[in-house]
Amino acid sequence: MTPTRQGSFRLFRFAGIDVYVHWSWFLIAVYGINLRAGKYSSMVWPVLEYLALFLIVLLHEFGHALACRQVGGQANQIVLWPLGGVAYVAPPPRPGATLWSIAAGPLVNVALAPVLSLLWWLGYSLGWAEVNPNVYAFVKAVCIINWALLIFNLLPIYPLDGGQILQSILWFILGRARSLMVTVIIGFIGVAGLIGLAVLWREVWFGILCVFILMNCWQGLLQARVLAKVAKLPRRSGFACPSCKQAPIIGLLWRCDKCQQPFDTFATQAACPHCGVQFPVTRCPECGNLHPLGEWMAAAPTSAPPKTWG
Repeated sequence: MTPTRQGSFRLFRFAGIDVYVHWSWFLIAVYGINLRAGKYSSMVWPVLEYLALFLIVLLHEFGHALACRQVGGQANQIVLWPLGGVAYVAPPPRPGATLWSIAAGPLVNVALAPVLSLLWWLGYSLGWAEVNPNVYAFVKAVCIINWALLIFNLLPIYPLDGGQILQSILWFILGRARSLMVTVIIGFIGVAGLIGLAVLWREVWFGILCVFILMNCWQGLLQARVLAKVAKLPRRSGFACPSCKQAPIIGLLWRCDKCQQPFDTFATQAACPHCGVQFPVTRCPECGNLHPLGEWMAAAPTSAPPKTWG
C-alpha cells in the first residue's frame, strides 16, 4: 500500500518530475504547527519549521528519483502525504541499480547532517539561545528532524529505505526473490517491535505509521512469492533485454494492440500470429522498457569460443 495521486494536487514540476501533495498533509501541518507553537514566541517559526520538514522530505525523495534516472530507470512522480513522501521509482531490476536508487535518498540526509549540526553548534557557541532564542530553537529543531528522519529511514525494516538497502545487498548473494523474502521476514520482526513501542508510548500517529509499514511488509511477502515463481519459469536463449539484461520468459506474455490476442513475440519475430501486425519495438516484462527485436538479440550473452591448444 503506497500513496497515490488520488486526493492530491500537483504542486510543481522539476527535472521532468511531478510533485504532488495530498490534501490531508495540510491538516497534519496545522496540527504539527499548533503542537510546536509553544516552543516559539511567534507563529512564524513553527510554520517555518514545518516548511523545513517539507523541504527535507522533498530533497530526500528527489535523491531517490534522480539516482534512479542515473542508472537508466524511470522516475517521474513524487507524492507527499502525512506519513512522509514516496518517490515512484522503477530502477532496472539489478541489485546495483536498485541499491543506488534507494541509498541516494538517505545520502541527502547524510549530506545535510554535518551542515545542520555545525550550524546548531555555532548557535550554541555564540549564545543564540539567550540572544535570539527563536532562531536557535528553529536551527536545533531542523537539525533534529533531519537526524531523526535519517536514523528512522535506515532501520532494516521493509519498506523503509534501510530494509530496501538490505534487500539490495542480499540480492547480490541470494537473488531477487529470496533476498526480498529474507528482508520481509526481518521487517515483520522489526515492525512488531515498533508497534510495541507505539503502544508503550501511547503514540497514535506512530501506531498509524507502524500499520502502514506492516501492510507494506505483507505486500512485499506476496511480491517475493510471485518473484520466486517467476524465477522458476523457462527463459528463451538468444535474447536479452538491453536495459535489464534479463532473458525473456517463454510464454504468451504479449498482447496484440490490434486483435487483442496474446502471443510470444520472440517466437514470431515480433509479429502477431493472428492478424500479422509487425511490432517495431518489444516491451520487457521485467523492467517495462521498449527495444527493437534486433537490440534484444544483440544484448544476448554469447558463449565463449572453445579454446584450442597448439
